[in-house]
Parts: sequence; structure tokens; C-alpha cells
Amino acid sequence: MTDQSILKTINGNVATLTLNRPKGFNSFNREMALLFQDELKACDKDDSIRAILLTGEGKAFCAGQDLKEVTTPELNPGFKKILKKHYNPIIELIRNIEKPIVCAVNGVAAGAGANIALACDIVIASEHASFIQAFSKIGLVPDSAGTFFLPRLIGFQKASALMMLGDKVSAKEAEELGMIYKTFSAEEYFSEAKKTAQTLSQMPTKALGMTKRLLNQSMTNTLTEQLELEGKLQIEAAQSEDYAEGVDAFVNKRKPEFKGK
Repeated sequence: MTDQSILKTINGNVATLTLNRPKGFNSFNREMALLFQDELKACDKDDSIRAILLTGEGKAFCAGQDLKEVTTPELNPGFKKILKKHYNPIIELIRNIEKPIVCAVNGVAAGAGANIALACDIVIASEHASFIQAFSKIGLVPDSAGTFFLPRLIGFQKASALMMLGDKVSAKEAEELGMIYKTFSAEEYFSEAKKTAQTLSQMPTKALGMTKRLLNQSMTNTLTEQLELEGKLQIEAAQSEDYAEGVDAFVNKRKPEFKGK
């Protein structure tokens, strides 16, 4: 790749995407946002990739939008394009790719950076990480689905306060609030996130993808609609090769070898 703002490595069935603008705290400009979308789409299409690990290079995970871009007239794409063409497609890809996406948050995750992390399936953070809904500090409103996910993760009242006050939330507090899955030491967090992604990549990933679809639909479905969708996808899962392998392995007391089919 000529643009190195997103680094991609593949190890086994896990693709690692690294936000790589450390001098700008991995803030997004147009090129980085579009490249990130391209890499997510490529991971989606590649059947050999069964889990995705997202992280950041340097001290920060992601500081959100590169403010230099929006304050430089000849570079500024405008907020309409930034949201419609940059961030909204990223969030939709993260949620609609039917493969588990693990986010390893290495440092500060602010603004859109925080909300991109929270859109992932499993978030593991370094003890030095923090999460900030920084929008109110500069007179903006939360975007990148922050107002959708954060209240559902931690409750309306707490989400409202964090978005209006722009408080910094430590990794440990984020774990206690239910905002993220787990926190580890700075030395351990990435290996733990990598281990989690590797574990997921060896599981029945077709069923995991359908589980992700169910969770997405649960945000808006009625109870009856959700029960119907569970039934439909359970029948589909029961016809998969992984289900047959899982049952056979259980009966014969051996370790299953899932293929994601």
C-alpha cells in the first residue's frame, strides 16, 4: 500500500488493522477513513479471515477527527461528507461484517475514536487507555453512533452526563460501567486481545456472525420479532457444517475443528 495510515497484517485466520497516524494521535483524515473502509471490506470478502483485531499505533488509539483537516479550507470536506462518507460507513461496516471484531484500545479514544471502539464486538483496553466523548468541548454533538451505543451499554443517565460534560473515563471505570469487556496491564492487553481474536477465529464463526446479526436486530425488534429471527437463524445454524462437527466432537469427547461453514 502507498498510504500507510492503516497497517494490515494477517496471522492465521486473524487480520489485524492498525490505525497508523501516531503523530496525530491516529486521528482520521479523509484518506485514512476511506482506506480503513477498504480494508474492512477486504476482510469481509476474504473467507480465510475469520476474526478482525483493531488497534492503534503509538500512545493513542484514536483522537477522532483530524481538526487540522476541517480547519484548512482547501482540505476540509465538510461535516456532511465527513459523516456520510467517512464515519457512518465505518460504523455500519463494523456492525454488519458477520465476523467478530475485537478492539484493543492502547491509549486515549476520543470523539469518533471512542465510538468506533464501542461499536466493536469485544473491547479490551490497556490500563492506560481512556474514553472521552469530547464533542461538547468544541461545540459539537456526538456522532459515529455514540448516541446509539453508549446509552445501551451504560444507561441513559450516565451516557447523558458523559456526553454533555465530556469527562474522561479511565479503562478501569469503563470496564466497571460495562462500557468495555476487560482491562489489562499495558504489558498484557494486546496479547490478551490477540488471544481473544485467535480464539474467536477458531470457533464456529458462521454462528458468531449470526449472533452478531441477532444482537444488531435486538436494538429495534419487538420481542416477537426477535423470537422469530432467533428461530430462523437457529434453523440455519443447525444446518451448518460447524454444528455437525460440534455435536460429533461433544459425543466423541474430542476437541472440535470448526471451519466457519
